[in-house]
Amino acid sequence: MTAANIVRVSKSEENLLREDQLAYKIAVVAADPVDVTPEVTDMVINRIIDNASVAIASLNRAPIVAARAQALTHAPTTNGKGASVFGISERVSPEWAAWANGVAVRELDYHDTFLAAEYSHPGDNIPPILAVAQHVGSNGRDLVRAIATGYEIQVNLVKAICLHKHKIDHVAHLGPSAAAGIGTLLGLDVETIFQSVGQALHTTAATRQSRKGEISTWKAHAPAFAGKMALEAVDRSMRGQTSPVPIYEGEDGVIAWLLDGPDAAYEVPLPEKGEAKRAILDTYTKEHSAEYQAQAWIDLARKLHGEYAELKDPDNVVSVLIKTSHHTHLVIGSGANDPQKYDPTASRETLDHSIPYIFTVALQDGAWHHVDSYTPERAARPDTVELWHKVTTVEDPEWTRRYHSLDIAEKAFGGSVEITLTDGSVITDQIAVADAHPLGARPFAREQYVNKFRTLAAGLVEEAEIERFLAAVERVTDLGAGELDQLNITAAPGVIDLNNAPKGLF
Repeated sequence: MTAANIVRVSKSEENLLREDQLAYKIAVVAADPVDVTPEVTDMVINRIIDNASVAIASLNRAPIVAARAQALTHAPTTNGKGASVFGISERVSPEWAAWANGVAVRELDYHDTFLAAEYSHPGDNIPPILAVAQHVGSNGRDLVRAIATGYEIQVNLVKAICLHKHKIDHVAHLGPSAAAGIGTLLGLDVETIFQSVGQALHTTAATRQSRKGEISTWKAHAPAFAGKMALEAVDRSMRGQTSPVPIYEGEDGVIAWLLDGPDAAYEVPLPEKGEAKRAILDTYTKEHSAEYQAQAWIDLARKLHGEYAELKDPDNVVSVLIKTSHHTHLVIGSGANDPQKYDPTASRETLDHSIPYIFTVALQDGAWHHVDSYTPERAARPDTVELWHKVTTVEDPEWTRRYHSLDIAEKAFGGSVEITLTDGSVITDQIAVADAHPLGARPFAREQYVNKFRTLAAGLVEEAEIERFLAAVERVTDLGAGELDQLNITAAPGVIDLNNAPKGLF
């Protein structure tokens, strides 16, 4: 039975016992050698496929080219054989493989998600864990156990502790979860994992300016940085180095000064000893390359596109009012008060976080594409700009309540829309969850994950390599020690030009 752990600020003179600290309790969960259930193993396989899909689609985007170039200047270190970088056969030091692959996985904002008190992309745990597994020669079963831990810790932190309210970026939950997952992978003792979790949190707490206003390429790098820091924290801890204690509960710690303050208390759910780690089953992936809270709105917009042809023409529309949750309104809606969300010259990262833009394009096109929907030409189309500027969002308390509901059957990430036409009529509709959500119209299963991979890899990876990778990942638990290189994917000849990378210090 999952236990709720009370986490509160403690004065220094209280000398809070290690056993009572959240980082220690996380370490205890990570060190528990509980078996992974078949359902969790199946979902881990899905998410390895999902990560590979979006990483391959990103291979020649500028952030990936730069991160890969940085990684390639760092050869494998002496205590292992190094780790693979998506798209190429060269091996690099594991922390830099985690960096390059983490950027590739996150760049298109197209992999899995979990939303609760905070929000997250728990698939970000996979690159650092896989990099270490390849470096040290782990087997597939150990990798699956480690990924299950990473998801378990991140999801449970996200359920309990809100970061964005205090303008702290959500990757502050990723550093601890990735460190815990690596601890599981390596079979480290509780004390070493405890120190790793603390160091990883201490080095990955940053502000949310990376997701505000003009959103930069750092958005893709932020989770990769957290994964890299988690890996380095484990290395330091294995060498006997310690971290700030207590990192969460200290009177000068994260909760007291970055979050809800000295009087705060959180209830963090964590599995009890011997309890299976199942949190990955609460997460969901994306059918569309856009911020998760845009997923349902794309689905609703393409539905309306098929039902009302007149909505494509801004001359027929007076206004489009989207009623949604507090979070969606304030982060990707007009409630953010970011003029860039209505700017046709805005960056792809900014448009990805603009519900007014996304809903408009999906409404006009009846579809969404990870490249075509974001091109400067598409964003600047006059009829699109005109309709786009008629779209606004407001918070609806009921959709906010459903967003925060702990009941998976009513938890929702959508809302309702009112479209007022020039003839005075009003079109209304609503959607609770995306079509690909487990409770949606067309839930993602293995078939959809494989199809997503094939679609995004087409033209970038040779057919034989696609089949080889899929066969390897679907038998991941049978992969022996040192065989996890099979989970890398090599791009087709000519797709990647390593000589065309930008130059830096390294």
